[in-house]
Amino acid sequence: MKRVIDTGLALLLLPIVALPAGLIALLVGLTSKGPVLYWSTRIGRNNVPFMMPKFRTMKVDTPALATHLLQNPRRYLTPIGGFLRKTSLDELPQLWSILKGDMSFVGPRPALHNQEDLISLRTERCVHTLLPGLTGWAQINGRDELSISRKVDLDADYMRRQSVLFDLRILVLSCATIIKREGVSH
Repeated sequence: MKRVIDTGLALLLLPIVALPAGLIALLVGLTSKGPVLYWSTRIGRNNVPFMMPKFRTMKVDTPALATHLLQNPRRYLTPIGGFLRKTSLDELPQLWSILKGDMSFVGPRPALHNQEDLISLRTERCVHTLLPGLTGWAQINGRDELSISRKVDLDADYMRRQSVLFDLRILVLSCATIIKREGVSH
């Protein structure tokens, strides 16, 4: 049922986000060198890696680390990177990952391939069995401000409570969080 909802919602959103996504792609291309999309190796369901697209918000010479691990991450942002991150517009290309079945709209955010601490804790708590999401319970409860252990606690809580209604609640709260720009670093 969740896959049917994800696919249907993604197909419904595609024509709505096509024009804004095209404009963002144009702006990314005009304001910085490099490709418009950044394809990041992420860890999916059952710890299987997949390639996740985002609009590129960082300069091409940025180390492939989680933003919070970079020294002075702001120096790596493209001219529109901060805006795209704060508004979560850099996430629009992930509709592709949802349509492809690598992601869901709601689930734990996919870990970077080198976030061993997060991957290990999620595996211990069986959270790795969930399809990663565009947004999730941890996203609306602190996002970038949470410790790894707190994120995993919230991911495990989501795993216990998951349902169509809980996913709907998380989607609505995610929209509010994005509008308020809460919990976003850099």
